[in-house]
Amino acid sequence: MPSTISLRAVTDADLPIFYEQQLDPDATRMAAFPSRERTAFMAHWANKVLVNPTGMVRTIVWAGQVAGNVVSWEQEGDQLVGYWLGKAYWGKGIATTALQLFLHAVTVRPLYAHVAKHNVGSIRVLEKCGFIRNGEALAILDDASEPIIEVLLKLEA
Repeated sequence: MPSTISLRAVTDADLPIFYEQQLDPDATRMAAFPSRERTAFMAHWANKVLVNPTGMVRTIVWAGQVAGNVVSWEQEGDQLVGYWLGKAYWGKGIATTALQLFLHAVTVRPLYAHVAKHNVGSIRVLEKCGFIRNGEALAILDDASEPIIEVLLKLEA
């Protein structure tokens, strides 16, 4: 595990970085999740993500830089996990290590993840962290003209 990767509490200074990271067209395509405009993004984080009593969110720090975030939340009775890494940090093992660290703090099991089927890198990260494929589902995003296929993954232990 690279020693330059750590997790810490999210600060207000992280939000503009997260905002810029979610604007990248390659990242939104891989995540199959549309970017938000600035006001909506900041409101979502302030009014939903950071105040969610069922959730935990951490900033991923690599070599002193904000690389992204990792989050867990309850939805329809299931505890979910997700993460977002700035494109400059892809392919360095950062997501895998950050998720491994996060899973020590989030002890709810089972834990679930939903990933766009074409996002093989993210599926691989989850599988390296012990998640197993648990099926597929059709997902319809509000802003998407076409539904996407998601791989459903589950972590038992």
